[in-house]
Amino acid sequence: MDDYVNKEVVEIDKVIEGNQNGAMRRVTTETHPSAPDGSGRRLYGMVAVGFGMLCVLQVALNISLRLVCEYSLTEERDQLPTSYNDLIIERDQLQKEKDYMMEKFSNPDWNKFESCWYFVSSERKTWSESRQDCVERGADLVIVNNREKQRFLFSLNKKFWIGLSDRETEGSWKWIDGTPLRTSYWIIGQPNNGRSVSTLPEEDCVELQNGQDQPENTWNDLNCSQKRGWICELCNNNLL
Repeated sequence: MDDYVNKEVVEIDKVIEGNQNGAMRRVTTETHPSAPDGSGRRLYGMVAVGFGMLCVLQVALNISLRLVCEYSLTEERDQLPTSYNDLIIERDQLQKEKDYMMEKFSNPDWNKFESCWYFVSSERKTWSESRQDCVERGADLVIVNNREKQRFLFSLNKKFWIGLSDRETEGSWKWIDGTPLRTSYWIIGQPNNGRSVSTLPEEDCVELQNGQDQPENTWNDLNCSQKRGWICELCNNNLL
């Protein structure tokens, strides 16, 4: 009886041990990762190649951006001397204008009207000599192109040359800047080119006379070699 019991116990132990070993083999088999097949390796390769291409593109982009930045900086650096020279020229121009304005404020021979300055001479010269004097002052003989300026000049109560003549073509009156006469303020009966006395030379230059009753009727044509006072005009647009 005891031998039978012992034999049964041994059989039971073998069954239990066998079940345990089987379970362990199943666990080991189920948990062991399988090696990738051929399609998996190809996928990994494509991912690696794609990543490498992205890295190359990133490097190329970085190099391009650096080159563009360096070119822009170089171009701006090369433009600095030009910009500096332009500023120097502008500064000198403003200084000249300032010097001119200071001269006009301190010189009683210059009168300001609107945006221009006017030099009234105290001498008498021919029309050509008068214009040359104006040019040497950085100005020119006055151009009368509106009623307000005409009235201002009349208020100076002087007889002087203005920048109008027909020296190039008789009867074709032009200002010293080449523009034709459009608005005029002639004395009644003028211009007459000296026809009242046939022996006198032609009258190709214009003076503004004083002492007239009508401030808008004061121009008289006169021989250019006569000596008169003159008035120079200096505006902002013809400052040196």
